[in-house]
Amino acid sequence: MNVEPVRNTQLAKISFESKDAQLAADIANTLANLYIETDLNARLAMTKKATGLLTERINDLRQKLSHSEQALQAYLEGHNLVNVEGVKSVAIKQIEEMASNLVKAHQQLAETQSAYNQVQALRGQASGAFESITAVINNPLVQRLKEIELDAERKVSELSKRYGSKHPNMIAATTELNTAKANTTKQIRQVITGITKEYEVALANVQALERALKEKENQIQDINRNEYQLAVLQREVEVNRQLYDLFLTRFKETDASQDIQALQSQIGQVIEPALVASTPYKPQKKLIVAISLVLGLLFSTLLAYLLEYLDNTIKNGEDVEQKLGLPLLGTLPKLKISQHDQSHPQLMFLEKQTSQFAESVRTIRTGIMLSNLDTPRKVLVVTSSVVSEGKTTFAINQALALGQMEKTLLIDADMRRPSIASVFGLTDKTPGLSELVAGTKQLAECIHPIMDGHIDCIHSGLIPPNPLELLSSRRFKELLTQLEQHYGYIVIDSAPTLAVSDAIVLATEASAIVYVVKADVTPYQMVREGLKRLYQVNAPVLGIVLNQINTRKLSHYYSNKYGYYPKYGHYSYTNH
Repeated sequence: MNVEPVRNTQLAKISFESKDAQLAADIANTLANLYIETDLNARLAMTKKATGLLTERINDLRQKLSHSEQALQAYLEGHNLVNVEGVKSVAIKQIEEMASNLVKAHQQLAETQSAYNQVQALRGQASGAFESITAVINNPLVQRLKEIELDAERKVSELSKRYGSKHPNMIAATTELNTAKANTTKQIRQVITGITKEYEVALANVQALERALKEKENQIQDINRNEYQLAVLQREVEVNRQLYDLFLTRFKETDASQDIQALQSQIGQVIEPALVASTPYKPQKKLIVAISLVLGLLFSTLLAYLLEYLDNTIKNGEDVEQKLGLPLLGTLPKLKISQHDQSHPQLMFLEKQTSQFAESVRTIRTGIMLSNLDTPRKVLVVTSSVVSEGKTTFAINQALALGQMEKTLLIDADMRRPSIASVFGLTDKTPGLSELVAGTKQLAECIHPIMDGHIDCIHSGLIPPNPLELLSSRRFKELLTQLEQHYGYIVIDSAPTLAVSDAIVLATEASAIVYVVKADVTPYQMVREGLKRLYQVNAPVLGIVLNQINTRKLSHYYSNKYGYYPKYGHYSYTNH
């Protein structure tokens, strides 16, 4: 196929779009006749004519290209445009940062405005009215001053029962109370002043960011207008350059010799058509599938070993002995309670007495009773590393199990997150441990019989602001000594060791400590840290109870240990 007539037609089309239409028509006709003419002399004459016409047209296009380039350069210099894209990208990035900061500033303003509106609504009222504001009551110093004020009020109340209003001790206590109230009022005013200043700063920050954002948006609009005009000039330069390059290339081709043109017209010929292969050379599907299977098997095996290596949780009794160095008192299976089952995990020992769970609780009870026959473990403290490991559920069920042997008392000493009261239908208004230790209620009012009468319960009572101080008080120690004379066993549900120090204080009064660990969840490093805190006070840690064991999973490895439990149901629940 001869491509020269086609190229000549394109050249003529481009030329006709220019101003000199007659010159373009002469060039197109001359080039078309050049490839039609067969006489050598005539072709040479036409070649010279075409060369002259192309030379004239090239000179004209060269001037237009030069003028358009000069106009583009003048526009760049006149508007100080060096790198439009760079300047625009920087401006856009600044706008994005300002918008992000503005969103944060609005959020900060909304947060401070709520407290500010509350302050404004209570303007002119006494300082006590401002204690209903969340920002005021959550202030650490205000909370501390309120605690001091509460202690002073309690001291005045106690002294008023023994002395008159003019007694020196009573006068000193009253003065201390007035000073505490004055300090609280002063601190509340400082907090209110801080809320007002914080709101004003947040408002000023929002307004400043909005002004800066508006200025940047105007700057982007100016850059877009300059960029549009610059693109117009650049397109004009590009079109003129393409026309110039096209005519220059055609000029060089036309100025070549006729012999070279004849050889170029016959440079490519089809000798023999190609044959289509019957089978594809690639891809080799079978090989790819085989390699993929091998690599997948290797990857899955390595992944399984890696996950097993990275698993730092305690899964069975061997992990307890190897990683913690403590004996395993027993394991509690993971319970699975259906929607139609009315059983409660906390009372599973009574409701499912023939279940695997109940049998595990009895096994742990036997281990506790036989741990030291000469010195019975009367005060049993149950704790764990963190929350949700099942210590409360174990404490309740173990107390129920011990209650079948001797009279048992269950104490809810987890005053930060109490839950035993709800299990036995007790309300927050029912007197409990906090009222008993504080001395506001008598022992008979705080002990509540449960179940068949062999088990009593003292729930946490009203949540105090200082549970650690109550548990470490002399009053609590005397109370525990008094209770040991009336009960064979005392089971105390304590707070987690890593969360607060309540369990550390209770450990000094305990005969034995049972540490509950949630299987396949709690890292052994965390358990070690909790045990280390207990060892620092020489706590009598009796052993570990491994909770929520998946017996079906372990039966694949220890069929001789768990294979004889097929008659029991499998239950699951969320422990506290």
